[in-house]
Amino acid sequence: MIAEYAWPIAMLLALIVMLFSGYAVGFVLAGVGIAFALLADVPTVFLSMGVQRIYSGTLSNWLLAAIPLFVFMGLMLESSGIAERLMHSLSAMTGRMAGGYAFAVVIIGVVMAASTGIIGASVVLMGMMSLPAMKAAGYDMRISTGLVAASGTLGILIPPSIMLIILGDQLRVPIGDLFMGAIYPGLILAGLYFLYIFLNAIFRPHRMPPPERVRAESFWRASMILIRDLVAPMLLILSVLGTIIAGVATPTESAAIGALGATVLAQVTGGLSMETLRRAVYETTKTTAMIAFVMIGATIFSLVFRRLGGDAMVADIFHFGDVSPYYTFAAIMFLVFILGFFLDWVEITLVVIPIVAPIVAKLDFGMASGDVILWFAIALAVNLQTSFLTPPFGYALFYLKGVDSSIPIGTIYRGIIPFVLIQMTALLLIVILPQIVLSLPTALR
Repeated sequence: MIAEYAWPIAMLLALIVMLFSGYAVGFVLAGVGIAFALLADVPTVFLSMGVQRIYSGTLSNWLLAAIPLFVFMGLMLESSGIAERLMHSLSAMTGRMAGGYAFAVVIIGVVMAASTGIIGASVVLMGMMSLPAMKAAGYDMRISTGLVAASGTLGILIPPSIMLIILGDQLRVPIGDLFMGAIYPGLILAGLYFLYIFLNAIFRPHRMPPPERVRAESFWRASMILIRDLVAPMLLILSVLGTIIAGVATPTESAAIGALGATVLAQVTGGLSMETLRRAVYETTKTTAMIAFVMIGATIFSLVFRRLGGDAMVADIFHFGDVSPYYTFAAIMFLVFILGFFLDWVEITLVVIPIVAPIVAKLDFGMASGDVILWFAIALAVNLQTSFLTPPFGYALFYLKGVDSSIPIGTIYRGIIPFVLIQMTALLLIVILPQIVLSLPTALR
């Protein structure tokens, strides 16, 4: 088998080596693809197919226009100060109890995930708001850092999520179905975080004690303030997700509505200025360009990889004979989990998923082919969320280290272990009970 698939194996090894070289991922993918096309005497005219695919699949793809709009929406929402106000009002309600700040962090994580979906901004903002208060209250920094990192990455799963948009484009799944299918898994994951905090607050309260001093405020007044602070993000979430689910607007049009709504919200709250607008446009352009270059590079790499027999090699690797299709499913999920230690979700989504998706589509799980791909996509999203948390290259861990350099990286690494296990538990639930994913899209079709 090694001799038969020498070229695709060599391509993968070259890709791994070059990724660790520090070069931009998009250029690495395209460069490795073109280099091996020349080495393997692939006709030059064959590469022209890559140009056609880049134009039709990326540059002229109307669906992908939602990406910069959602990024811009998240940056504008960050400027509006909503997250800070929510943290203050939630702390006033929950700060008196053991684990109160921890519960507030998860709630903020869910709201920010459903409003922005930008992982870096969520982790940094939540870390800056909550870590000083947790440290002052005497929280165990392992649980504090793990919770902030895990809650900040909920935006990769809870819609509107940039990753779900790219997954939908790669797997040819309607974005509306993906968004609806991700709602219950996202809430279940947040619920498991709540359960973990609750059990720690009961059995190990010394890890998250209540602060000695809290702001004196009646529960009723704190509740009213919390409701007031929740109105704006809830309206924004409903305007984006509601229009998609109701079929009133496409994901791209809904993203435009969200971008406009977040800009108006920033203006109303006094957070909009020329500097804020300049930063938002710059960061949006930079993020969109990074994703576009990776997509272009992945298109070239995948084209050459398949020409050299890479898809046949992958099919042989995941062919286990006459056994349960869950073996193949588990093997793919394990591969993605391991790759998450070293690669970002963008590379995994754009390089690995188009190759393994046809294998999954042929497996017999007793469901329609479209439902299998939808179920696979959401399970994959939960799995890919761990790539932000698993060392050595978990981005959320380094975002958090940047927020508070006094926290040892070893403390952060140990803190995320329970949350990675929780995510694996959520993934197992989705595999065992596919209706967690399928029930809402099926009901609303």
